[in-house]
Amino acid sequence: MDEGVDVVIFEGTAAASPVEEMIIRVRQALLYDNLEKLSRIGPVRQIFLITNNPALTGMARATGTEFILNRQHPDSFHFGHELKRLVLAQDLKKVFYLSGAGCPLITTVELEEICGKLAGSSSLLYANNIQSADIIAFTVPDSFADTDLPDMDNSLAMTLRDRCGMELELMPQTLGLLFDLDTPADILVLGSGPFAGPRARAVLDDLALDYSRLERAKEVLKDSYQDVALIGRVGAPIIERLNALLKLRLRVFSEERGMKALGRLDDGTVISLLGFLIEQAGLENFFEYLAQVARCAFIDSRVLFAHYNYNFTDRERYLSDLGLWEQIEHPWLKEFTRLAVQSPIPVILGGHSLVSGSLWALSCELDPARREAAG
Repeated sequence: MDEGVDVVIFEGTAAASPVEEMIIRVRQALLYDNLEKLSRIGPVRQIFLITNNPALTGMARATGTEFILNRQHPDSFHFGHELKRLVLAQDLKKVFYLSGAGCPLITTVELEEICGKLAGSSSLLYANNIQSADIIAFTVPDSFADTDLPDMDNSLAMTLRDRCGMELELMPQTLGLLFDLDTPADILVLGSGPFAGPRARAVLDDLALDYSRLERAKEVLKDSYQDVALIGRVGAPIIERLNALLKLRLRVFSEERGMKALGRLDDGTVISLLGFLIEQAGLENFFEYLAQVARCAFIDSRVLFAHYNYNFTDRERYLSDLGLWEQIEHPWLKEFTRLAVQSPIPVILGGHSLVSGSLWALSCELDPARREAAG
């Protein structure tokens, strides 16, 4: 049953500020590294790169990648429509989908295993996450052409499972399959650690990033039985891993997992208990309480943003992640970020990837004996 595997990568760019351009620079370096890895994988027949950035043509040409320029405006782009169009036009049968920097630390061995598993399967849906997958290997089902695919890749695995009747199998929990470069918080983790490849390292070293808060948080993680707060869309695997590898007392408040994939963000139905607490106590008291119960904190701030129906731009969110509160115009976000930066404990802000893959990367970095096993 072995057949060739076609790799499909979507990488969109729409930088409207210097901080967004920084993200794009790092993502493109990581993408180049992954294209080179994929070009050496035996079962891979063709690699398709769908992007709105014509500057990536040279990268595609150098790695034998089929370059497809999508000229749609980002606001009108629909992931599912474009994926279906490509699969049907090219008559693809076995698809390995990745977002542009969805698995920047994936190893060649892991790529070989995924593509080999897909090549030898007659029916497979294999993903790195149930509710928010960005690495998905699947055999194209007969009902694919008639299935409404989601507008974002986070929901693709769930859609194929729920609407096409496919059985979903989860990929192993490893650094390579979990770390996702999605926000500046992930760039800080990558830049301050040992895992970046040569291209990414060159870009990271050229950026004037402040790692001081993250380094303070690492000191807490390395200490014995200190209280560490994890807030937001925190999943069970990262809780289990931190408890197994590091000597910590975790204070976990997990809420609104799957808020994108389940449509709650679009529907405006996200509800946060911590959001209600902040409404009652105020931001200043919230951070004062946080400093009393933990020695450091990792906060997936997007849940709070959604609770308050704040539709911040990428620029505003990214500035908050970097702690650059002076450059933020919105009064609530400016105050939230200032208090996080000036807290007596290190408070790290980011998105879902911060409290999943980035914490996984930190656990690998702080437990060097297990780095190889971690992937």
